[in-house]
Amino acid sequence: MIKVGIVGVGHLGEIHLKLVLKSEAFKLVGFYDDDINKSILIEKKYGVPAYKSCSDLSKDIDAVIICTPTLFHHETAKLFLSDNKHVFIEKPITTNLNQANELVSIKNENHLVGQVGHVERFNGAFIEVQKILNPMFIESHRLSHYPARGTDVSVVLDLMIHDIDIVLSIVKSKVKNVSANGTKIISSSPDIANARIEFENGCVANLTASRLSLKKMRKMRIFQMDSYISIDFDKGQSEIVRIMDYDNKDKYAMTIHNSDGIKKEIKIKKLENLNINSIIEEHKDFASSIKNNITPRVTLETGRDALKLAFKILEKID
Repeated sequence: MIKVGIVGVGHLGEIHLKLVLKSEAFKLVGFYDDDINKSILIEKKYGVPAYKSCSDLSKDIDAVIICTPTLFHHETAKLFLSDNKHVFIEKPITTNLNQANELVSIKNENHLVGQVGHVERFNGAFIEVQKILNPMFIESHRLSHYPARGTDVSVVLDLMIHDIDIVLSIVKSKVKNVSANGTKIISSSPDIANARIEFENGCVANLTASRLSLKKMRKMRIFQMDSYISIDFDKGQSEIVRIMDYDNKDKYAMTIHNSDGIKKEIKIKKLENLNINSIIEEHKDFASSIKNNITPRVTLETGRDALKLAFKILEKID
């Protein structure tokens, strides 16, 4: 088993800790958190040793899962990577591109696995349809209540970056142009943002994120030649709407006439019960990458690319 440690046992870190304890691939050696009271509580609750420092923890592990506030991602990951430990970092990878590039360099020099926690890549609703995606237009809405955590960064780095990563993974083209707007309501950084991303192949992505919504929503709609795909990340459901040649075999299909007067059929396929635990799937990918010396689905480079586009959006908002 891979000996793993966790740094940061706040809300998300505790979720990682509970799931790692049940993992067949990892052995949880211990954790570190700079909040002494929190450390005592978690140690008693789960019977997992609390370490006094990251350096002490590093001596006893093969890999680490970092769930600290974003501000500390770079220094924490750098310590473990420099100590030849495989690293999983929650998103966003760092607070700036120079830090991200440094982590990528250390990881590559030491031939380590580095993974970023863009958890939606492991959402069952996305996995079920990703192989058929060839988008021409993308629209996403990621809305949430005002959080008690995560406001150390803008809504672009907190929420929208999930959809930025998804879009970059499915659009096989370079970004041509970015326009965006947003506003600060409660925080010192944007709480609501909208971005339009244009790609060289003609695809356009329109992304909206808000952390001041009364209703939670995590949806993406993808339009492409002869089909429309709807992904509900929150409910783990996908829907595929296809426009096909008329064959009069499906009595439930909707019949339409196109601009040339040719009959077409609209067929709808709903994919449900796709609510697998995405964090468990992340852990499996991290463990498999370490064991088999292969590239994880979401690398440090991937996290850096998403961060780069997020900063372009923030520049346009400013």
